[in-house]
Amino acid sequence: MEGRKIERGRLRGFVRRMAMECLCSGEQLRAADEIIRSPESAITKDCSASGYSSQNGEIEQYLDNGNIEEAELSLREGVCLNYEEARALLGRLEYQRGHVEAALRVFDGIDIPALVPKMKISIARKVDRRKTRSQWDSPPMPLHAVSLLMEAIYLKSRALHDLGKFKEAAQECRMILDIVEAAVPEGLPAGFGKDCKLNEIICKAVELLPELWKLGGFSLEAISSYRRSLLNNWNLDGETIARIQKEFAIFLLYSGCEARPPNLHSQLDGSFVPRNNMEEAILLLMILLRKFNLKRVERDPTIMHHLTFALSISGQLKPLAVQFEELLPGMLDKREWSYNVALCYLAEEDDSTALNLLKRILKSGDDSDNFKELLLASKACTERSAHTEGASYAQRAIANIQGGCEQLAGVADLLLGVNLSNQARCATSDTERASWQCEALEVLENAEKKMHGKDPRAMYSLSLENADQRKLDAAAFYAKKLVKLEAGSELRSWLLLARILSAQKQFADAETIIDAALDQTGKWSQGDLLRTKARIQAAQGQLRNAVETYTKLLAVIQLRTKSLSAGIFLAKGTKDDISLEIETWYDLALLYLRMSQWRDAEVCVSKIRTISPYSALAWHVEDLDRKHVPSLISTASVLREIGNRPLPSVRCFLTDALQLDRTNHAAWFNLGLLYKEEGGRSAAEAAECFQAAALLEETAPVEPFRPACLHCFHFTVF
Repeated sequence: MEGRKIERGRLRGFVRRMAMECLCSGEQLRAADEIIRSPESAITKDCSASGYSSQNGEIEQYLDNGNIEEAELSLREGVCLNYEEARALLGRLEYQRGHVEAALRVFDGIDIPALVPKMKISIARKVDRRKTRSQWDSPPMPLHAVSLLMEAIYLKSRALHDLGKFKEAAQECRMILDIVEAAVPEGLPAGFGKDCKLNEIICKAVELLPELWKLGGFSLEAISSYRRSLLNNWNLDGETIARIQKEFAIFLLYSGCEARPPNLHSQLDGSFVPRNNMEEAILLLMILLRKFNLKRVERDPTIMHHLTFALSISGQLKPLAVQFEELLPGMLDKREWSYNVALCYLAEEDDSTALNLLKRILKSGDDSDNFKELLLASKACTERSAHTEGASYAQRAIANIQGGCEQLAGVADLLLGVNLSNQARCATSDTERASWQCEALEVLENAEKKMHGKDPRAMYSLSLENADQRKLDAAAFYAKKLVKLEAGSELRSWLLLARILSAQKQFADAETIIDAALDQTGKWSQGDLLRTKARIQAAQGQLRNAVETYTKLLAVIQLRTKSLSAGIFLAKGTKDDISLEIETWYDLALLYLRMSQWRDAEVCVSKIRTISPYSALAWHVEDLDRKHVPSLISTASVLREIGNRPLPSVRCFLTDALQLDRTNHAAWFNLGLLYKEEGGRSAAEAAECFQAAALLEETAPVEPFRPACLHCFHFTVF
């Protein structure tokens, strides 16, 4: 140990003596430079025709191995060193000892720009010699000398990094790549520089450069450096490439910087070219995932997490499910795999597949271990109103809540309430329907309390259930709280409040709500709002204003259709434009009929038939769709008026209509007329039907409270 300290002391003394030669100023510096550069100097004696030492590899090896005595002896006893090599070695020693500023002063004394042409030629000739196996035309600088100078540039970059000068560090580091690219435009051959440290230095510089730009806050330069690292051939090993790909993908996902798409015209025809940062990140992550599956690099579970995030926010859940399905066994736990794939299919509205995957998990194990799976299974059932298992899954989840978390209990109650509401609408008996409706309302109120009135999902469901049960004051109360809670950010909340106000016959207030929502909504998302506004105007007898509003709606639909045909991606979850356009032409046709504009009404009907020849709206009287409530009522009405048709067939159409929509006042009214015609003991039933029709008509909104698409009810379980 004592001997080691003595050796280090001798080296420090030797380094100081070299520093006196290399770092002195004024006349001393010029004199020292003359000595170092002098052909007579023992330090810089030229042993090769090129003027560079061919034995410096020995010195580097001594220093790398920590053999201080041998390194000192070699330097003292005349191993050939020129001025630049001496500074490069001294700079390395200073940097390794932690003297960053001293090392930087040493490196600054090397005139790298003057040496760059020779370095380029030396690298190029080395590569050509490997290809042709020719020993002629020796390079102007040995490769180990190039390696020593490249290391000096790299260490200078690291020194600047240590001092917090990230931009200057990146510029120095970039010089290494510029030299190599200029020398070998087609890239480095495999195995290049294995006989010295040059290849290792180049690889380190390739990996360091984008990190320096990131630290300096230069996001575009960082992205450019990442692409340069991956698109050019730097003779990197597989693990290094994988690291760079991962860091680049993470930076693209989370940096918040949007760069121009990469220029990949040199790729083969038909290759995928990313159009934005998100697509580029997804491509990189999928490449990494494929490498894991092929066992080319070590597995990294975080890659799947980043890919899940990227595909989720871009709305591409079906491709994400495919990626999960292609994972090799053992990459993820079986339960986690099934849950994630089920999430993907549920988001893509493939509820049956999602539910089947979850049932596999729920078949085995205790319910206490399957809490989130039970909640997700219940959520899958809410998307299928006829499914009766959803309430059962939610009840099992409630029975196994661990830790007494009120938030989780609220989510479970919310799912139970929604499923009970769905069951009530599909009930075959009035007793079951009334029981489930009452229970649904009670459970939803419990969910809202457990979430302390801060959860918009619970408040929306509670308002909607009250509206369905025609408890309009309570529905309006919760709808107003909901809009305030969300600060007017959700379109469906504005629509629900406006529909409830229209059911209360507060048409002016409903139209004011819609106008406020239109002011906060982009034109492409105004379709449902404009349709509701037009129906409110029609309900007030403002037929001309309603026609004008419908015209604006058709213009929005046309704009969206053209944008989709041009390849512009629109957010998922919006109403299908074709259905919206058909319904708009239908509403316009009814308006023109009220205004006695027969030709215009006929044009509207022809538009519907052009879009969809078999649309139930176009064939309202003689309908082909057994689930279209207005058509069922119209058919029953026509059959009843003909008079020679059996009354049971009329009753069948009306009961089918009421099975689909229990709150349709026209169906109750026509059923009352049917009972009235039957006479006798049916008179009391007729009176009940007329009473129900009057109550429902009085509280009917301008359009249904619930959207036609059940998938509008979306929320995250966790």
